This record gives sequence, C-alpha cells and structure tokens, in this order.
Amino acid sequence: MPGGGTVRAIKQRISAVENTSKVTRAMELVAASKMRRAQDRALSARPYATQMRAVLAQLSSYASASGDDAIHPLLAQREIKNFALIHITSDRGLAGGLNANMNRASASVALERQPEVDQVSVLSVGRKGRDFFRRAGFPMLAEFTELGDFPSSSDVLPIARIVMEDYIAGKLDQVFIGFQTFVNAAVQRPTIRQILPVQPPVDADGETSGAVDFIFEPSPEVLLQTLLPRYVEMQVFEAILEAQASEQSARMVAMRQATDAAHDMVADLTLTYNKARQELITGELLDIVGGTAALAQS
Repeated sequence: MPGGGTVRAIKQRISAVENTSKVTRAMELVAASKMRRAQDRALSARPYATQMRAVLAQLSSYASASGDDAIHPLLAQREIKNFALIHITSDRGLAGGLNANMNRASASVALERQPEVDQVSVLSVGRKGRDFFRRAGFPMLAEFTELGDFPSSSDVLPIARIVMEDYIAGKLDQVFIGFQTFVNAAVQRPTIRQILPVQPPVDADGETSGAVDFIFEPSPEVLLQTLLPRYVEMQVFEAILEAQASEQSARMVAMRQATDAAHDMVADLTLTYNKARQELITGELLDIVGGTAALAQS
C-alpha cells in the first residue's frame, strides 16, 4: 500500500513534467516562428544560386573546351593532394538527429578521401560539427560559430575567402561543402557538394559537355574574373541558409515531440497518482473502521 510520501512524490513529478512541457511548447513556438523566416530566406536564395551555378558551369566549360584552366585560378584542375570540407552544423542542440546525421555524412566523405590524398582538413561552421571533427582528430582549417539565426551574406564572406585564397595559393586542391538541405518541416537531407574547382555542366548521360552554346558579352574571361568569386560566396551563403532553415524546422519538430511525450507522461502519472491516492484513502478508511470496531468491543 503506498504511503503519503509516495503520493506526494508522484504529484511533484507531475508538476515537474508539466513545467517541462511548458518550456518545450514555448521553444516549439519560437522555432516555428524562426523556421518560417529561415525557410523564406532559403527558398528565395535557391533560384539565384541555381542559375548562377548554371552560368558558371557553362563558363567553366569554355575553359575546359579550350584546355585553358589558367583563365582563372579558381578553375585550375590539378592533382588532389589537399582536400578541404566546409562542414555546416548548428551551434545548439535540441534538434533531433539533425547534427548527428550531418556529422555522419561528412565523416563518411572525409574518411573516404583520407587514403587518396595527403591531407583532409575541415572548415567547421557551428559548434556541433567543430566538436565532432575535433574528437575525430581531423586538422581544422578554420572555425566559425555564433553566426546567429539569420546571418547576412557579409557574415559568411570570411568563410568563402579562406577557401578561395588557399585554393589560389595552391594550399587546397579540392573543396567540398556539407550542409542540410531543407526539404520541408519534417525532412532535411544531408548534402555534400563540390564548390572548387568549378565543374563544367553534365548532360543527362552523366557525360561532361564540351560544347559552348552561348555567346558571352563581355568575353568569358572577363565574366569569370568577376563572377567566380561571387559564385563561391553564393554557394557558401546558400548552404548556410539551407542549414538554418533545416535547424529551425528540426528543432520545432523535436520540441513538438517532446511536448507530446510530456503530455503522455503526465496522463500516465496522473493515473498512477489517482490509483495511489485511492489506495491510501482506502487504507486510512480501513484503519478508522478497524479502530472504531476495536473501541466498540472494549
């Protein structure tokens, strides 16, 4: 038979879980608000980034077809000895399996490349990815944290400039970027994409297209000098926008699930509390009845 202490403990547990559910509900609402804004920014950036990739890929095919990678140093194709991965995660947790999935995808690429190159280095954006690759023992090219919930393009310029400068200097031979692509509120997809050197377009059969079908004005050389740095900056910025939208949506879903779980736990605890209280009251009534009967007999 449960005692009064047990009943009080269950009641305190119910109160604690209810307070937790209020916190997770508030976090869900905050994340939902941030998700809407982050989603709008990510979706707005996609058309521009996609078209810029297409234009730059076509321009780079001109260099490929002419056999002249020296048109711009960011197009230079060379033996890959130093590989870099820009790895984007969040600074905070409470986002379900978002960061773990991204870490797993990036680690798979990094480990796959290790036997093929002299060095694999990581440029981390976000604490979760930084801590993961530190523990894994990979050399860190640079670390960026606290970009905020809604970073501007100027906030991410240093990230792009580091890889561009190192690529031009010959310190890096290939650069990939890893981030979570926002699909919808419930789905985020880990994405790994090459950003340097710029790749020529690929046709439906997966073959590199060597034909240049456009007439450019001014010349491709002049356009590449201006557009290639902007292209790298835009790819990094787009990836961070996608990652931000993914983070907020994953956090909203995680907090909603936590709130639902808390409500289920409160329901179970309330049932346990009522049963324990009923048994306690029944026991007290039996004690009273027994005591009354004993007094009557005496």
